[in-house]
Amino acid sequence: MSTLIQIKNLKKEFDGHWVTRGVNLDIPANKMTVIIGRSGEGKSVLLKQLVGLIAPTSGEIIVGDTDITKLNHRELREYYKKVGYVFQFAALLDSLNVFENIGITLLESGEKVKDVLPVVKEKLTQVLLKEETLYKYPSELSGGMRKRVGLARTLVANPEIMLYDEPTTGLDPITARVIHELMFSMQKEMNLTSVVISHDVEIFKYADYVALLYDGQIKYFGDAKTIWESDNKYIYQFIRGLSEGPIKTEVAHFKDKF
Repeated sequence: MSTLIQIKNLKKEFDGHWVTRGVNLDIPANKMTVIIGRSGEGKSVLLKQLVGLIAPTSGEIIVGDTDITKLNHRELREYYKKVGYVFQFAALLDSLNVFENIGITLLESGEKVKDVLPVVKEKLTQVLLKEETLYKYPSELSGGMRKRVGLARTLVANPEIMLYDEPTTGLDPITARVIHELMFSMQKEMNLTSVVISHDVEIFKYADYVALLYDGQIKYFGDAKTIWESDNKYIYQFIRGLSEGPIKTEVAHFKDKF
């Protein structure tokens, strides 16, 4: 297992409140790693540090051979070209149609519509949307379609790394499965390194590895295929929806309800 991203003793403080308190995590190359944890644990903050949108208070994020926390603005712009970031609610621009939302980076760089159009159509196909969607506006799309348009937009730059912030939030189980399967197929097809923030345990079926963030630190990292067999107390409680406390006590309490 080769490592692409090394997170070393990463700490982030906001106004006296420490969100990450020394995160250490090696993210394997060309695999899908899911980071789970309770709401408010700082998972999205961690993801934004990985993409360079938020600077850590201290620590290192080494991608390949480069510590991105040391990059200047110009160097960060070059790094952004390697990274696709899928926002929690797609973050589409309501005033732009699907074609403009997907091709916005190319259009703003001065490329002509006739040259951008085939690229956008290709990415639209990759996310399983029909060409007739091109000129619709976000308000005309379902939640799942908006998620896929957001995904297509990130693919325009042909990234090496994909970062997903809660990609199935607000979706019904069937649509969530479609999104998961799409992420999985693209992962294999493009040989990406993917990092997914999620609360949805269904993602374990598609992931290679799972990490759990708790109290500002990584408390578990392991193979997704064996996660349900883990006796790590943090994982055990999280994936079964148990509250904090000794495992045996919680399990007994859980069984008494049924």
